[in-house]
Amino acid sequence: MNKSNILIQLDPDLHASVFDAVVAVDAGATHLLQYQNVDPEQVESLVHGAMFTRGPQDLHKTAVFVGGTDVAAGEQLLSAIQDCFFGPLRVSVMMDSNGANTTASAAVLAVAKQIDLNDCNALVLAGTGSVGKRVGQLLVQQGAHLTLASRNQQRADDAAASLKDSVPRADVTGIALSDESELSQVLQHCDVLVAAGAAGIQLVPQNLWESSEQLKVMVDLNAVPPLGIEGIEVTDVAVELNGKVAYGAIGVGGLKMKIHKAAIARLFESNDQILDVNEIYAIGESLGA
Repeated sequence: MNKSNILIQLDPDLHASVFDAVVAVDAGATHLLQYQNVDPEQVESLVHGAMFTRGPQDLHKTAVFVGGTDVAAGEQLLSAIQDCFFGPLRVSVMMDSNGANTTASAAVLAVAKQIDLNDCNALVLAGTGSVGKRVGQLLVQQGAHLTLASRNQQRADDAAASLKDSVPRADVTGIALSDESELSQVLQHCDVLVAAGAAGIQLVPQNLWESSEQLKVMVDLNAVPPLGIEGIEVTDVAVELNGKVAYGAIGVGGLKMKIHKAAIARLFESNDQILDVNEIYAIGESLGA
């Protein structure tokens, strides 16, 4: 008898994400078990239920997805899940709280289609947020010289230091940008611009990016007007604007959805996978994205 693919969705939010549930079903989860308001202390009993109900030969047919809007809470759940495993008794896990891993992967893969990331100069605005930090991590792992920008210098310094700790030889600088004059100066030396700010907040006026002769690729991950980079349309996919190549949030979103679905499907191939940002980026690469 063939076992069904069971995905166990663990969500720290009050309500488990409907978005994540729909994608899971579309990606091949035969049965979806949703748990909300989950904290790390509750993880063991839930994960043991996944590990001990099927024989080792069938454990690849059960997997765990960590979602929710709070990335820090999702990281805590992921750590608690891994602590439950021993020997061959484990199930595969994917963490994509707030869509941070799939969105960052799609953004960087879009940029990589347009420019060699090795030795390029990249600026990530709102680089201390959950998506911004993952975009930065993927960029430096590909050899980019990275500037992480924030409104607060201490947060920028902390994010840069964290990246340097996790990525050997990473070239990362944290800066605080307080006005358009400072931003304009930084843009003059950038090849890549990624805006990962909060919804509905414009970070870059059009005249600033238009004046940068070095800038080649722009990605705006904000889908709510006003958009993060003025002049980009939310649906733009590799659109040429004033000599630059532009991607909007929905333009990147199509690739994000392909990566998300492929990652869910990958969970059911074996029982020993931990899909975090690097593994999810590799899945995107394998799609020829």
